[in-house]
Amino acid sequence: MTRPVVEGGPAVVCLGETMAQIVPIDGLRLHEASACAFGVAGAESNVAISLSRLGTAAFWAGFVGDDPMGLRVLGELRRHGVVTKLARTMPGRRTGVYFKDPAPEGSDIYYYRSGSAATLMDGEYAERIAAVRPRWIHLTGVTPALSENCREAVISLIELAGDTGASVSFDVNYRPSLWPARDAAAQSLMAIADRCNVVFVGLDEAQTLWKSCTAGAVRDHLPSPDVVVVKDGGREAVAFRGGRRTAVPALPVDVVEPVGAGDAFAAGWIHGALVGLDEAGCLRLGHLLAGAAMTSLSDVADLPTAPAALVARAKHGNEWPGHGSPAEASPHP
Repeated sequence: MTRPVVEGGPAVVCLGETMAQIVPIDGLRLHEASACAFGVAGAESNVAISLSRLGTAAFWAGFVGDDPMGLRVLGELRRHGVVTKLARTMPGRRTGVYFKDPAPEGSDIYYYRSGSAATLMDGEYAERIAAVRPRWIHLTGVTPALSENCREAVISLIELAGDTGASVSFDVNYRPSLWPARDAAAQSLMAIADRCNVVFVGLDEAQTLWKSCTAGAVRDHLPSPDVVVVKDGGREAVAFRGGRRTAVPALPVDVVEPVGAGDAFAAGWIHGALVGLDEAGCLRLGHLLAGAAMTSLSDVADLPTAPAALVARAKHGNEWPGHGSPAEASPHP
């Protein structure tokens, strides 16, 4: 199933819903806060912003409403260097909104997105995205859960990528509140993931969806993707490519708020792949970005150092115990 990354066109297109975000100031809980910050966030646009900060040309594709929140979404993404020329503003529709109730052990998120403009994305929109011939397309399991139209857009875009030679990454990103039942999510997300080049999934998600209790079991459930990356919280991340297994432990982090860490990890891994890092280097760059995200109340944290320095840290791995040892990669049993 390997497809070469083609030259020309945008480096990466991230398709999904981006919403207006309301979050308390100074880390207070929603019921305690007297003031909140107004921002924007979405899994796919979080990835696009991080990629842009790293130096990869990133486009965000999605629908917003013709309301002040939609204007804010597009303006914020542009401010972060993300290209929005593929985005569409839908007359008479509204932009989704969510409230974040932050806590170090895990934030609660309250969504107000039913019937939003993003639910109208469809196969025709996927054709428009494929026509610009991106080198890489990033998708998540949030989008196919929004509506049948959105599921059609995701599946169509994966099929079209096969024709254009684009690589496709898919973050499972299971959100129980968006699915009618766990079994429906498990079946749909596995079917989509198994058609992509690169899949990111949390071990906790895999346990919930497919009863996969180990990283190796996740790979066995997803045999077709070129690469499957299994993230085990603050312990490690494991990548399977073909018959090879590469594991890299996470570095210690003082967690302020964990939302956005998975998106940051995906952006780090994708950027690493595009600049030629090996499997361990991609995992390390993912860890570095995820760690930065967890030390910030924002879904997308500032980079801790210059992009070139981050890539160098990931490449050489001097901060990781036992870096470069033969045991880092091993055959997958």
